[in-house]
Amino acid sequence: MSHDDHTMPPSTLALRIKAIETLMVEKGKIDPGAVTEIVDIFQNKLGPRIGAGVVARAWSDPAFKARLLEDGTQALKDMGVSGLQGEAMIILENTPQVHNVIVCTLCSCYPWTVLGLPPTWYKSAPYRSRIVIEPRSVLAEFGLDISNDREVRVFDSNAEIRYMVLPERPAGTEGWSEDRLAALVTRDSMIGTGVPLAASAI
Repeated sequence: MSHDDHTMPPSTLALRIKAIETLMVEKGKIDPGAVTEIVDIFQNKLGPRIGAGVVARAWSDPAFKARLLEDGTQALKDMGVSGLQGEAMIILENTPQVHNVIVCTLCSCYPWTVLGLPPTWYKSAPYRSRIVIEPRSVLAEFGLDISNDREVRVFDSNAEIRYMVLPERPAGTEGWSEDRLAALVTRDSMIGTGVPLAASAI
């Protein structure tokens, strides 16, 4: 994605894809429910599950976590996460003192490789502008009340740099397997607008 991709209207390609989808549905060639299911798989299962695996490994393996925080791009490649197209991946660790959140104020640059499709709200003008100006208020709207003694840092992605948040590990998960830990990781927790599920959730 280049810095010129800061347009609000859908791209010509997006419009063509929507037109083809509409025509196929009208002619009975595809089921609209199937399209929704496929989008859901990419948005909520496939992409975010890759990132969740990265987070779970970082929670379980201190050496990997150190490499991930030092050089996210290389650590992801070492883990077999492909698809990086020249952009650097920087991993931001949430701690009791600091809460990180990501945005792309100019367009919608997003770490597709690890998080899958971006949520609609991530691309919206209100989120892109307000999260920088009033991050605590926006996070509160997502259900996150960040205490005043905890610093909130907002990181702005661009064509050269993508960010992903390494959320805090939930309490009560000591000794858990990576697969079990990964089930707690939500897409929003890797954006910084949410937190992982509690240990009691699974």
